[in-house]
Parts: sequence; C-alpha cells; structure tokens
Amino acid sequence: MKRIPVIAVVGPTASGKTALAIEIAKRYSGEVVSADSMQIYEKMDIATAKPSLDEMQGIPHHLIGFQPISEKFSVADYVKLASAAISKLCEKGKLPVVAGGTGLYIDSLLENIKFSKEKSNSEIRSELSEMFDSMGAQYMLDMLSEIDSQAAEKLHLNDKSRIIRALEVYRLTGKTMTEQKELSRLEDTPYNTLYIGINYRDRNVLYDRINRRVDIMLESGLLDEAAQFYNTDNTTTACQAIGYKELSPYFKGEKELNECVENLKMQTRRYAKRQLTWFRKNEKINWIYPDDFSNSNEMYERVFNLTDDFYAEVQR
Repeated sequence: MKRIPVIAVVGPTASGKTALAIEIAKRYSGEVVSADSMQIYEKMDIATAKPSLDEMQGIPHHLIGFQPISEKFSVADYVKLASAAISKLCEKGKLPVVAGGTGLYIDSLLENIKFSKEKSNSEIRSELSEMFDSMGAQYMLDMLSEIDSQAAEKLHLNDKSRIIRALEVYRLTGKTMTEQKELSRLEDTPYNTLYIGINYRDRNVLYDRINRRVDIMLESGLLDEAAQFYNTDNTTTACQAIGYKELSPYFKGEKELNECVENLKMQTRRYAKRQLTWFRKNEKINWIYPDDFSNSNEMYERVFNLTDDFYAEVQR
C-alpha cells in the first residue's frame, strides 16, 4: 500500500506554526488540517488564536470552528474527521499539511493509534469524579501514576476528564491506556509524514512572543469573548481553554484585570513548556529555530530544502 504523503508542522503555542504551514501549503498546492484541540470549537476565535481569513491567504483550513461548545469531542472523534479530510485532499491531488500544537491529536492521527471500544461506565465514572472532587487532582494523578506512569506524565492536573478516563479504562479492561496504545501500533500507519517542528534556542524569545500574543488578544476583544463564556456552563471542556478560566476571577470581582492577565501569560508559557516536552519525544521531528536566521525568508528556504526533498521522494 502506498502511503499518503503528509507534512506535519508542530510546536508550542505562538511559535509561528500557522504561518509556516500556510507557506508550505502555498508551495505545494496543499490545504491545512488543524490539529488544535480548542480551535475545533465554535465562537472561540480570539482565545484559541484561530487564523483570520487574511492570515489564511486563501488556503483552505479544515477542522476549525465546527464543534458546538456544549458537545463532547474525543481524540477518536478527531482522528476520524481528520482521516476523512486527508483522504478527500488526497483524492483532489492536494497535499495535506497537518498543523497544530495538540500532540495527542497529532500522534494519534499520524501514528494510526486505535482506540479502545470500551464504553463508558457511568457508575465507575461517577465514583471517580466524586473522588476527584473530594481528594483532589494531585491525588488522582498520583493514583494513575501508580498504574500507568507514562500516561500520567502526559496529563496536566487540570485535565480532569482524561485522568478519570484513564482510570476508568483500567478498571473496565485491566489494561492501561499505555498498554492499549502500544497494542494499537501493531497496525501500520497509512501516512508517510515529514515532521517539522518550530522552537526557539532562546526560550525568552518564545516567551516574549507568547506575552505579545496575549496583549494582541486583549486588544482584539478577548475580554468580551471570555465574558460570554463566563455566563455559560463553564464545566465544558471548551470553557476550560487557556484565556477563559484565567479571566474568571476578574469577572467575579476577586482579582484585578492586570493580575489575571499576568496569570494568563504565565499559564500560556507553562502550556508551551508542556507542548515542547511532548514533542521532544518524537525523534522524527526536524527542528527549525527561527532565531537561527536573520529573517523569515531564510528560514523558509531551510524548510523548503526539507520539504522539496520529501515531496520529490513521494512523487516517485
């Protein structure tokens, strides 16, 4: 079976993934398939840094802004939709450019990871949820670490749903999520992927970009957007997006705006560190450091040396 060629642009938030993915798509008559777990939701435009029409430069983007915030969406749902999008692009003769910072989505899609078909057990899930609320996130994450340290390392304390799901799956099947993931890799991937990662040698450059992005978001109306979500059911996964929950204390009158904004910047920087920790484990990634180059054109030339070789090879 001939594998479908895919270029994946990955990296931390605010690193420049969107711009690079668009340049690659322009060069090879491609289209972008988003791999961002928050950009999938409707109305969440500013906080999730969805690319504007001007930024897209006429390049179609898939899996952005289609999911109602009130509905659940799983990794398996993403893989199903993204796989279908890639297949359609292949049929049209377009190069799929997968771009995003959600490592779980990217790995699950491009490594062809299959998911357990075990249904959720409401009694077990309710029991674990009550335990989470009473004992705390750290207690539950430690519990998971005892049975599945690899899965626990990849989860954040705030990720209540995935911590509970990992524990639930073990209770239901006797197998950890990591064991199931390894078993799922027995089936080969249908994709031939060139991974390109963006990072910065000087971490402060990335952090400055993050801080500036937050400032731009605020200038663009983040406060008004966050207020709309504050007045809705804030227990949904969508409403836990970075950019909303950090501003909640301001709306409650508990903190000043500038204090909330500084916390938002800090939490975004921490998120970037977690993203980099995830992606560094992928030895297939070709890392590009924008601060190695005097301008973006030089960086693009370096990237195109990689992509040209890849594209020539897959065209043979």
